Parts: sequence; structure tokens; C-alpha cells
Amino acid sequence: MRASERLIAALKALVFVLALVPLATLAAGALFFPEWLGANPAEYITRKTGNWTLRFLLATLAVTPLRKLTGWNWLLKFRRMLGLYAFCYGVVHFSSFVTFDHVFVVAEILKDIVKRPFITVGFTALVLMIPLAATSTNAMVRRLGAKRWLALHRLVYAIAPLGVLHFWWMVKRDITQPAIFAAILAVLLCWRIAAKLRAARRVEAAPRAAQQSHA
Repeated sequence: MRASERLIAALKALVFVLALVPLATLAAGALFFPEWLGANPAEYITRKTGNWTLRFLLATLAVTPLRKLTGWNWLLKFRRMLGLYAFCYGVVHFSSFVTFDHVFVVAEILKDIVKRPFITVGFTALVLMIPLAATSTNAMVRRLGAKRWLALHRLVYAIAPLGVLHFWWMVKRDITQPAIFAAILAVLLCWRIAAKLRAARRVEAAPRAAQQSHA
């Protein structure tokens, strides 16, 4: 399916607004409707922002497979926005941990990051997202060059597993949600590995086919 620039612009605006809805809902709950946030508002906000961080990360990884399967090349225009929203929700998630759990006490924050493995991997994932968010503009693509930019942004293949692991280790009883995230991530990563292997086989087969055609 081909999409006009006007349609793509409208879809991007729609996705932009919809991606803000979870954050707006949390803000409205904190300011006006505390009953929306349950008995433990701090934990609710932290969990929700973490879940949405993972959702946007997986959505970012899903863009290329969907583009390949559907032929809708215009889907690539949404990848940057989804990645930036993943970073945005990740920052809010970490900010809620800093605010509600430790009330900005730096020593306690650092102690938790070092001593609690699920916080260590989550914090590592967020730190790795910083250079990706900082180089998301077209100007940075030109400055770094396409090859270096692509190499840098392959960090997402480490960030997403770290994020899922962070969630899995954080959950103490019901692992249903982290297991679902892990399964989706496994499918996306396996698809990419299979695509790389197919591409490598085509590259290897091309010289042999050329030699046979000249024989």
C-alpha cells in the first residue's frame, strides 16, 4: 500500500497524540483523579511507565519486519518517533523511581543501582538509550555518517533485552506480563537473525550464479 504525504502526516500526528495518552492519564490521575492510580499511586506510575517503555521499544523493533512483510515502506517514518517515546517513558519511569522511592537522595539511588540487579540492568538500558535519542535527528545522521549511525543504533538490540530482563527480575510472583514481552522480543529478534542469514546466503550465491551464467 502506498500512502500520500498528507496521509502519512495525519497518521504521524495521530500516533503522536495517542502515544501521549498514557502519560496524560497518569498526570490527570496524579493531579485530579487519585482513584485512577489505585491504593499505591507511586508503584502504579512506576509500573505503567515501565510497561509503556517496553511497548514502545518493541514497537520500534517491529517496524522493519512489518515493512518487509507488508511492503509498506512508509512505516519507517514512524520508527524514530516510537523510539523517542520509548526514551521519554523510560526517563519518566526512572524519574518516578528517583522521586517516589528515594526522594532524590543520590547516595541511596546509587546504592540501589549497584546492589539490586534488576535496577542495574534497567539503569544500563536507559543509559544506552541516551546516545540513540541524542542522535535521532537528520543532522546527526549526516554528521555521523550512515554507517556509524546505523552501528550506534544497533544498541537497541541490547537495550530491549535488558529492558525485558529488568521487568522479569522485578516481578516477584506473576511473570505473565514479562513473559509476553520476552516472547514478542524473541520473535522479533529471531526474524531479524533469519533475515540476516537469508541476505548472507544471497550474497554468497550471487558470485556462483554469475560464474554459471558465463560458463
